[in-house]
Amino acid sequence: MAGHDSDAFRVAYDEVLAKWPAEREALTVGTPFGDTHVNACGPRDAPPLLLLPGGGGETSASWYGQAAELARTRRVLAADLIGAPGRSVPAAGRHPRTVADLAAWLDALLDGLGVAETDLGGHSYGAWIALHYALRAPDRVRRLFLLDPTQCFAGYKAAYLIHALPMLLRPSPRRVRAFLDWETGGAALDADWLRLQEAAAGFPAVKPVTGPRPAPDALRGLDMPVLLLLGGSSRTHDTYEVADRAGALLPRVETVVLPEVSHHALPQAAPAGLTGHLTRFLSA
Repeated sequence: MAGHDSDAFRVAYDEVLAKWPAEREALTVGTPFGDTHVNACGPRDAPPLLLLPGGGGETSASWYGQAAELARTRRVLAADLIGAPGRSVPAAGRHPRTVADLAAWLDALLDGLGVAETDLGGHSYGAWIALHYALRAPDRVRRLFLLDPTQCFAGYKAAYLIHALPMLLRPSPRRVRAFLDWETGGAALDADWLRLQEAAAGFPAVKPVTGPRPAPDALRGLDMPVLLLLGGSSRTHDTYEVADRAGALLPRVETVVLPEVSHHALPQAAPAGLTGHLTRFLSA
């Protein structure tokens, strides 16, 4: 594994976290899979909203662009995934290995937070986890939002996998930046966020849980409001194929394509409309 400078990662994480509201709290929740770090803000008695980050170098800190607005009406709870870059600490030999493990982890996380039922959302890989959890524990999820979800309704584009391969085989800051430059079309990305992505290269993370897309019959039976927000310029998958398949399968889905924003520019460089769509959906 590439050398990992934990100090550089810590500094970069804190730089991004500094963009959160000043009243942010850091929580640690014990689970059978290890200690989960949660960044929280908003009134403690407000309805809870659990946010899951994407994979790779994404962390809970990446929700800084939405945290303040969402916290006006929600208790925002953004978790670092167990075994991924961030401040969650996996238990020795007990990190999640299956979709069932991920669901058990989220059950334990919500129990530890004292949350019986929550609004739930995720970006990319985090959206894949959120969707699987909503299918397995529908009594604990009020509303679900999926931000450019991967491997939920369509597969990856071949070009995306080809461009990602060098970064996945031998992670380095240079390769991370080159990949993000390609996928975002050279968009202006937040410099602090970009440093965090680079610092996460070589982070001593465990192999992420992967698996099949949710079964069509299961998706047809998901009886809860779902907001599907897609990047109009995403190079990860075919945006309109994802929209069509989700629309054909989910009984209560609302789909919005965010123009001229790519997969990896979400959620940090998202258009102003992103937070508006989210707040309207959550308060409906």
